[in-house]
Amino acid sequence: MIYFENNPGENRTISDVFILVGFSNLKKLQIILFLVLLVTYLVALIGNLLVILLIKLNPSLHTPMYFFLVNLSFLEICYTSSVVPQLLIHLLAEQKTITIVGCAAQMYVITIMGLTQCCLLAVMAYDRYVAICHPLHYRTIMSGRACAQLVGASWIIGISVEVAQITWIFSLPFCGSNRIHHFFCDIPPVVKMACTDTSKNEIMVLTVSVLFIMGPFLLITVSYICIISTILKLPSAEGRRKAFSTCSSHLMVVTLFYGTALFTYLRPKSISTPESDQMISLVVTVVVPVLNPIIYTLRNKEVKGAFRKTVEKSIFSNNWRKQRMKNRLNGGGVSFHVLLYTNGVSRCLEELRKYHSTASDKHLYRPYS
Repeated sequence: MIYFENNPGENRTISDVFILVGFSNLKKLQIILFLVLLVTYLVALIGNLLVILLIKLNPSLHTPMYFFLVNLSFLEICYTSSVVPQLLIHLLAEQKTITIVGCAAQMYVITIMGLTQCCLLAVMAYDRYVAICHPLHYRTIMSGRACAQLVGASWIIGISVEVAQITWIFSLPFCGSNRIHHFFCDIPPVVKMACTDTSKNEIMVLTVSVLFIMGPFLLITVSYICIISTILKLPSAEGRRKAFSTCSSHLMVVTLFYGTALFTYLRPKSISTPESDQMISLVVTVVVPVLNPIIYTLRNKEVKGAFRKTVEKSIFSNNWRKQRMKNRLNGGGVSFHVLLYTNGVSRCLEELRKYHSTASDKHLYRPYS
């Protein structure tokens, strides 16, 4: 629910910039909000980047579920980066303006990322459904090619639908006051600025919402009904606990994403205010991208184990490089245990052969230290 202020006595055409009122009423408190949002944005950025790098660097996480998680983290980075940097600048600037081209670009990114995420969450729910309800056929159904096609379809739907919608909206003439009581460009306030009949646009927005937002939500709901039904039929309590744990993180992310979205757009107008709407949007654009990587790491033993292994390998690799340099300077050999732990058997043997062949004296080669 977005509020836009029109001046009835003013009917000039808007052709250059919009003014995003945002949090101008906070005045000096904008500095505090700037610092809080900056820290939160950096945490969201670093958290999602770490999730992507962690999955890429650990072969044990190269599974369909984590492939989808990489795409989800990338979407979160793009979504929050399309809003927060501009908001941070506006919190420090007197003129909180955005060009029409910039507004259109922001709306393209926000809507494409949002709709693609809706579709991707449905794909992730289907992945959990296959894993729990059809475990014997999981590798066949969720092959690498099938996963790539599902992610590609999510992106194609998001891009094609929102490019058509936003392009149509910005083909309309805009007039009246150019002040928007929000901190970023969104579809409802921009459509209200049009000087022509927007009933067709509103119907299109409603159609997109029903088909491509509520549609994935219904698919997610059906998938989890089947998942819960299958889990409850498992004979052992331990089996039920493990099955629930595999989909609990995704279920929390879905609840967080759709809960804030439904509360934003379906609550009664009587309890809506510009300030409350902005705070809810702030949660969606800043807080949710922070919570998603936390949910998928702190509640996931595989991710925590991979993170611990990556840190340990990094530490031991660093120690090994220092020891190797020290040995070279002192004319010494190499530690077999460090080689074996940090590089594996094949690399270990290769390094030992190299040291053995280059050593001038036999005492330089020390198999154990």
